[in-house]
Amino acid sequence: MTQQQKQIVVIGGGVMGICTAYFLAEAGHQVALIEQRSNVAEESTLGNSGLLSAGSATPWATPGMRNKILAGMFSQEAPNVLNARLSPALWRWLRRWISESELPRFRSHVQQMQRLASYSQQLLQQLQQHFQLDFEQSSGLLALLRTEAELAAHAPLQALLTECGIAHSVLDGDAARTLEPALGGAASVAGGLYFPDLGAGNCTLFTKQLKAITQALGVQFHFDTAVGAIDAQGAQVGLQVGSEQLQVDAVVVAAGAGSARLLKPLGVRLPLYPIKTYTATAAVRNHEVAPHMALQDANYQVSMSRIGDRLRLAGIAEFGAKDMRIDDKALRTLLKVAQDWFPDAANFNHASFWCGHTPMLADEVPLLGRVGAGNVFVNLGHGGSGWSMALGAAKIVADQVCGHAPEIDLDGLTLARYGLYGL
Repeated sequence: MTQQQKQIVVIGGGVMGICTAYFLAEAGHQVALIEQRSNVAEESTLGNSGLLSAGSATPWATPGMRNKILAGMFSQEAPNVLNARLSPALWRWLRRWISESELPRFRSHVQQMQRLASYSQQLLQQLQQHFQLDFEQSSGLLALLRTEAELAAHAPLQALLTECGIAHSVLDGDAARTLEPALGGAASVAGGLYFPDLGAGNCTLFTKQLKAITQALGVQFHFDTAVGAIDAQGAQVGLQVGSEQLQVDAVVVAAGAGSARLLKPLGVRLPLYPIKTYTATAAVRNHEVAPHMALQDANYQVSMSRIGDRLRLAGIAEFGAKDMRIDDKALRTLLKVAQDWFPDAANFNHASFWCGHTPMLADEVPLLGRVGAGNVFVNLGHGGSGWSMALGAAKIVADQVCGHAPEIDLDGLTLARYGLYGL
């Protein structure tokens, strides 16, 4: 029996929106994508860390986060920056975010994210083989640990990764240097966790390649266009776009930080907050001492990705800042990590710096699927590990729009975890 073709609008032109549009178009539907910027991948996707590994899909808020934030307030370099303009709404979000880092909740969130990231990785491999995609990939991910105390503190995470079936190995300092010879100039390496699966790539390039594929499938793109409101009453969904009112069969909201504004009139309240994050990208100047795989500094929560002939450092969570100013502490932290691990690999003082706002749910687990009883669906809240979960999240949402059962367990990934209409 042939499935009835639907008219579907996807709101958002980041990697989540593009992946969702791809699976919907592949299923045979008429798809339009609406993006308020002038092209795809111009906001959070543009500043993506590049990490592409199930092993990297873990919450930023790890056990002990409260003490880490307090310690960072008195340090010149820290993974988190508390802005003086903190609002009561953000304080409430921070309290909940920190509470989600307690070990039992952290364990649950890791399991949910790993399940989604592993599924996404399988889909990516299929997509790569089918379309012969090349988006400047590098293989392998090494999470670096500076001290023996850090190595011991990661024991619970190692157990969780084993439980989730994520291939990894624990290395001492000598083994880490053997695996990545560029670490020879590093000051201190106590050890690391090595993940042999996909390590990193150019998320912006991938998104644009997938845009071309979706265009070939018939997806219509509408840039410099904003959706004013969603009306979910009735069998169809109404969209206010400028002065026009459109009627479609279904809508997928994948608009990042703008999603909360569109969902609130529908009665959906979510603990979603835009967190300012940073990247520094520098051209490799000395290939002999530049890393060839993706790395993470576990202490500063900064990733280092080899993307072609460039190194990208990404991380830092700044809470409370709505502007686009580069914070001095964030800049110092990125440069410190670069100098500590690969001081001669690139001229980081001449790097290009980016900052943007990544929408993050308090539990950092993506929110997927239908909103209420209508035909509005969401694909949002992926945080800093978004690309590692993007294809899996998109396929799940597309399956639900099509009326198909998703291929993995959705426990903890839907609106049900917040109650019917959120919190």
